[in-house]
Amino acid sequence: MTAITRTSRHSLRHSFLVAALASVAALCSSPVRAEDDPWPSIRQEVFGSRDIAEDDGIVTLFGPERAEDAAIVPISVRFPASTVGTITAMTLIIDRNPAPVAATFTFGPGFRNSADVGERSFATRVRIDSFSKVRAIVETADGRLHMSSRFVIGAGGCSAPNAKDAEAALADLGKTQIKTMTDANHGAGWREAQVMIRHPNFTGLQMDPISRGYVPARFVNNLEVTSAGALLFRMEGGISISENPNIRFTYGAAPEEVIELHATDSLGTPITGRSSPTGS
Repeated sequence: MTAITRTSRHSLRHSFLVAALASVAALCSSPVRAEDDPWPSIRQEVFGSRDIAEDDGIVTLFGPERAEDAAIVPISVRFPASTVGTITAMTLIIDRNPAPVAATFTFGPGFRNSADVGERSFATRVRIDSFSKVRAIVETADGRLHMSSRFVIGAGGCSAPNAKDAEAALADLGKTQIKTMTDANHGAGWREAQVMIRHPNFTGLQMDPISRGYVPARFVNNLEVTSAGALLFRMEGGISISENPNIRFTYGAAPEEVIELHATDSLGTPITGRSSPTGS
């Protein structure tokens, strides 16, 4: 079987996201039947006929069985130390969301090839629109796909109002905070970082309580995070990432290394941030 090239995969996923956003209203107005399984068609659209190995230990996805707040659902993945160097990309999919591809991540040498600090963790927060499987599909350097999934009970996350009204949320747009933490128990090179961006990540499904109209979609769609100039990861995001995107991950670094982020939202607004050398 011939593997799909990285460029074609990027175009395919981007096209799939655009098509899903264009049909959001129709998808949300249609009743979902218990016997319908959207995964086969999503899989075909995103990965074609490529084989996907399930629960083989390359990636493990964690998430709550029941969401306390369907608009802010914490999920995380773990990569074992023995295979983290081979991880090149990850796609997060939420089967029953209006735009099922929540985000795609490309991992760079700063994440994969840093000092031996054990397993890697990677966490973020997503919206769940209807009871759904959440899937993490990882690609390794040999072109193979590996998947871990979790069923999450939650509903209404894509249409739930933001914590602030639209005007107040936009006033804070673009503010960033980057924290890095050390732990002697994990070794001198071990780091945990938290990257936070103030952004409402409007889905296009949220109603303005004053105008009674829908707030136009606007979300962080590109994010690049580097350490000492080396790529940690690059994200292509969509409406399924919660407001105020928050990504927490572990990696290896020297004490003086700083993290920088460069992002844009779907209207092209640039967003930048930088940590201090000490991580304070």
